[in-house]
Amino acid sequence: MRVIALDVGERRIGVAVSDPTGTLATPHGVIHRRSKAQDFAAVARLVTELQAERVVVGLPLSLSGDVGPQARRVMRYAQALAQVLPVPVDLYDERYSTVTADELLAEGGRKRRRTPIDAAAAAVILQEYLADSKPQILKLPQNP
Repeated sequence: MRVIALDVGERRIGVAVSDPTGTLATPHGVIHRRSKAQDFAAVARLVTELQAERVVVGLPLSLSGDVGPQARRVMRYAQALAQVLPVPVDLYDERYSTVTADELLAEGGRKRRRTPIDAAAAAVILQEYLADSKPQILKLPQNP
């Protein structure tokens, strides 16, 4: 199942996409925000082009886990987006995603630094979402 993740910011929306098996997240790019209608149309095009079955929107909770003003804005945005997309829209806690993305880009060296931080943050959100929505498989030791 292919999934798209969005990191919704004031000026840009970071986009990441999973592989067809819903296992690995990759930064896809950035949507420069203009209006909700144009944003939603751009996301809808991506859903169609990439044959996504779900969209995940990062929810910027406070460090304590509270819903602040920015989280409320993103929740309203995601609710409106869900009304126009033909696939389910989920919210997912994005705390630390930008910090983690920045660290990963720094570790990746020069090539990864060309990836926009917004898309990298969306990939972090998506990878965590994919990991959470998969059952944990424990391997039993051979000959205990």
